Amino acid sequence: MNYKNRNMQKLYVLLLILLVWSCGEKEQKTQGTDDSVIPVTVKTVGEIDGPAVISTSGKIEAVKSANLSTRMMGHVDKIYVGIGDKVSRGQLLLSINNMDLSAKLAQVNAGITEATAAYDNAEKDLKRFTALFEEKSATQKELDDITANFRMVEARLEAARQMKNEVNAQFSYADLRAPFNGVVTNRFINPGDMANPGIPLLEVEAPGKYQVLTLVPESEITKIKQGMKVQVGLNSLGVNVPGEVVEVSSSSKNTGGQYRVKVAISETNAPILTGMYATVKFPIKANDQPKAALIPKEAIVYKGQLSGVYTVSESNTALLRWLRLGRSYGDRVEVLSGLSADESFIVSSNGKLYNGAKIAIK
Repeated sequence: MNYKNRNMQKLYVLLLILLVWSCGEKEQKTQGTDDSVIPVTVKTVGEIDGPAVISTSGKIEAVKSANLSTRMMGHVDKIYVGIGDKVSRGQLLLSINNMDLSAKLAQVNAGITEATAAYDNAEKDLKRFTALFEEKSATQKELDDITANFRMVEARLEAARQMKNEVNAQFSYADLRAPFNGVVTNRFINPGDMANPGIPLLEVEAPGKYQVLTLVPESEITKIKQGMKVQVGLNSLGVNVPGEVVEVSSSSKNTGGQYRVKVAISETNAPILTGMYATVKFPIKANDQPKAALIPKEAIVYKGQLSGVYTVSESNTALLRWLRLGRSYGDRVEVLSGLSADESFIVSSNGKLYNGAKIAIK
């Protein structure tokens, strides 16, 4: 038994030696892989002339459009038109309950009647005392008092008349009328709902003349001029129509660094509707555009929101360089910063690249 135990112990020791030797060999192989040289293909950043056009997106809208609202509060009595109805200038579109205005108008009329009667009486007194004063039958004080009373009564009558004008003006806000010939394109309220001052109730637009509102970045806005002829692509219709820049904003304070540009669309047979998406192409002179540095998209490395490429360091190792990218041109993308035009970068490799990996250029 002792002999067998000794043999078993020798067998266990031998197996342990083999296991340690095997792990060491694997470790050496792994270390050898880390120190291996990765063959790579490199290219130099290319340059092309910038694009001949600046493209921006926008929406079609009617040149003449209005959101109609009221200056008074009240329940909507009746709406006389629906969405899509054609309307004429001055046509009644909507009426708001005006019972309180009618009551106020009756009060004003009663006040005018009372003020008129007082005025007539005061005028007669003034004439009578004027005649008596000329006959030396009334004193200057009496005439002055009568004259002052007449002027006060006259002012009260004028105030009552102006109050009636104010009430009549409010009646115009109770009835919404079309400001121009057009089409009802939207309705924001229903009969019986409460109308509030300044809140849109109906939308009316004049069809036939359309425009595009688009936003241009600050890097391109200096190239856009009023009167510039452009092409407007109607995405849903698949057609291009001519247009002209009619307005260029000089401030981007309320538009997030983008400048608002208005483009009038020339007359066309295309079935344009408001709200359609459009692409505006502004023609730019070639000498106005700087050279663009381009790299293939396949060479870009993405990590989260960051993008970069591997470059070749002086010690022939891979070095990850983060970039700021711009427009895409087919299978290439513009490099705005992080890589100069004369630098080389790794396009492909025969192994997984990482910072500090030893490389060999094919």
